Amino acid sequence: MNQTEARELMNDRVARTLIQAPIHARLAYTAKDGSPRVVPIGYIWNGDVFVMASPPNAPKVKALSVNPKVALTIDTEDFPPNILLVRGEATLETVDGVPDEFIESARRFVGNERMPEWEAGARGLYKQMALIRITPTWAKIIDFETRLPGYVEELIKAQ
Repeated sequence: MNQTEARELMNDRVARTLIQAPIHARLAYTAKDGSPRVVPIGYIWNGDVFVMASPPNAPKVKALSVNPKVALTIDTEDFPPNILLVRGEATLETVDGVPDEFIESARRFVGNERMPEWEAGARGLYKQMALIRITPTWAKIIDFETRLPGYVEELIKAQ
């Protein structure tokens, strides 16, 4: 799969629903000590890349500056689950203040009513942030209706 194919998959109905839902992504990366890490994180999809932000001193920012390879999962808790799996590369940019992408990524969790107070708190706390942009290089949707994990398809074919 190439980057264009991975981005095109984001236009799938299931992917769009997951990307727009109030669901945190789970970002997997390799820590500086070589161990795997997974953290929940807010994000936006801008049509080309996933964008998220973090304080520049966060462990994930330090680790991504050394090894930018990541995996991202966005999934539901209901049954059957819908799952968007993404692999890609992260780029980092330190910016002054709080980037708009960070505010927008929080809006679907915080809600419009509480947003002014939350935004004021965020803008008062963060003097700088690291923008993390993840370019998908591979993606897959599993909806357990029309798309199953490959290993389940193998079991069904073997019966």
